[in-house]
Amino acid sequence: MEQTPHVAILPSPGLGHLIPFSELASRLVSRHNFLVTLIIPTTTSSPHKAQKPILEALSKGVNYIFLRPVSFEDLPTDAKSETKIILTMTRSLSSIRATIKSLGEKTRLVSLIVDPFGMDAFDIAKEFNVPPYLFFSSNAMNLSFGFYFPKLDGMVVGEFRDLVDPVLIPGCVPVHGRDLLDPVQDRSNVAYKLFSQLLKRFNLVEGILLNSFMELEEGAIKALQVEELGRPPVYPIGPLVKTGSGEERSEFVEWLDNQPRGFVLFISFGSGGTLSSNQMNELAFGLEMSGQRFIWVVKRPNSKISNATYFSDESENNSLEFLPKGFLDRTKGIGLVVPDWAPQAEILANSSIGCVSAEYVTEP
Repeated sequence: MEQTPHVAILPSPGLGHLIPFSELASRLVSRHNFLVTLIIPTTTSSPHKAQKPILEALSKGVNYIFLRPVSFEDLPTDAKSETKIILTMTRSLSSIRATIKSLGEKTRLVSLIVDPFGMDAFDIAKEFNVPPYLFFSSNAMNLSFGFYFPKLDGMVVGEFRDLVDPVLIPGCVPVHGRDLLDPVQDRSNVAYKLFSQLLKRFNLVEGILLNSFMELEEGAIKALQVEELGRPPVYPIGPLVKTGSGEERSEFVEWLDNQPRGFVLFISFGSGGTLSSNQMNELAFGLEMSGQRFIWVVKRPNSKISNATYFSDESENNSLEFLPKGFLDRTKGIGLVVPDWAPQAEILANSSIGCVSAEYVTEP
């Protein structure tokens, strides 16, 4: 048996999860001499094109395993992405168990680090006496909300979006109920029930690795580190930042190099952020009329689900026929449209970027 300490890491689907977990894996190898295996749940028979450069750039000592794909054929077409993420993890449990069992037999497996959507894997970790840890790749405010939510759930009557007074999350600025996370906005939706069940399991871990740091979120982190019965210790280990894509310089980064300093608007709505057709047309016409230089990461529009492209892979289909007719010709030289995905950290580091319009950034 290999005696080097081995860590299994289980991200949930989506580049916004895979990227920080890959960075964590590389740090554990380079700074602490662990061996690491990324266990990657899937919904397709082959990796998405955007995953390949991330996995190819992994440090030596980091391996990865794709689990057997799961199916969503039984779900309604309007199922929320959060529902699909959670079900991807729960429907992969048998594959996760087999992988953990195999790693435990062949290596000195010392820990399983999971994504918040993969809390059900804790039962597998405990079955094989492997200490479970949570890696929270979002911010401290969201983590504080996660711990506070079970109490809040019992206090609030009706929907959070209808609350008159702001919600007071420990250590954080007051937040209007309508601005809380999307999965908690509709108590009748199955996503609410699944999300609630996950949050109630946060206390089962040995510790929480938080991708933030004291200087950025002092209030929230201090609140999280107050000793409380049953709450696991929280370790701020951030920022884990991916500084390169692992690929040769892309054509659009070369385009940015030729633009004036601070003049380009970067538009991206994350791994799954999706506009309706009307919203896309309005944005396109607004860009065109403004004459502003821009780089826009676009995804096929969907008028029903705001994060409809989260589980789709459009990287093989670069057709942009859904944009307004003639838009690409009329903005040629001023703007650049990138289908599906782009390495945000690399773009944001370019001196030509002067403004960002984004729902959230997928690379921390």
